[in-house]
Amino acid sequence: MKNARKLLLTLTLLLISFMGYAQYKIGDNAMDFQLKNIDGREVSLSQFQQAKGFIVIFTCNHCPYAKAYEDRIIALDQKYKPLGYPVIAINPNDPEVQPQDSFKEMQIRAKEKGFTFPYLLDEGQKIYPVYGATKTPHVFILNKEKDKNVVSYIGAIDNNYEDENDVSEFYVQDALNSLLNGQKIAVPTTVAIGCTIKVKK
Repeated sequence: MKNARKLLLTLTLLLISFMGYAQYKIGDNAMDFQLKNIDGREVSLSQFQQAKGFIVIFTCNHCPYAKAYEDRIIALDQKYKPLGYPVIAINPNDPEVQPQDSFKEMQIRAKEKGFTFPYLLDEGQKIYPVYGATKTPHVFILNKEKDKNVVSYIGAIDNNYEDENDVSEFYVQDALNSLLNGQKIAVPTTVAIGCTIKVKK
């Protein structure tokens, strides 16, 4: 019994250690990935050679929070892609757990909303744990520094998911404007508000 408890504690510590290592913090170098877009093509960050960085957003179809932010995500892409920071949206959910987040449903939703950015499927759920995403939506702003994609902001898009007209803190916009102006980001982390990621059982 004593040995069993010791083994359980050791495994738990190893798991915590692994999770801590895997979850990005401000200043970390984010890994590239290759994921399938809704058009069937594989997309990786390295393909955007002219980009100054990326607005990586873990989001999905079914979540009310994610739906509430869809128009704002499109607006972010339209405003900041020409300035060098395109949106890269990733659906981290397992479609067997949440069928509304299947690849086919992603294609339908993207067409309905007129997504202007890649909408990628985290098939096998291998990317979101590395980033440390826990919610949809959950934003990671990456800034290119030489050959690295440095994590520069983690958190929410703004401070009011219910009504964009009542937003008083524009976290992502402020962070991007700071990067574009060569300034330090005043608020580099916030708490992401949204649905939990649906993990394969």
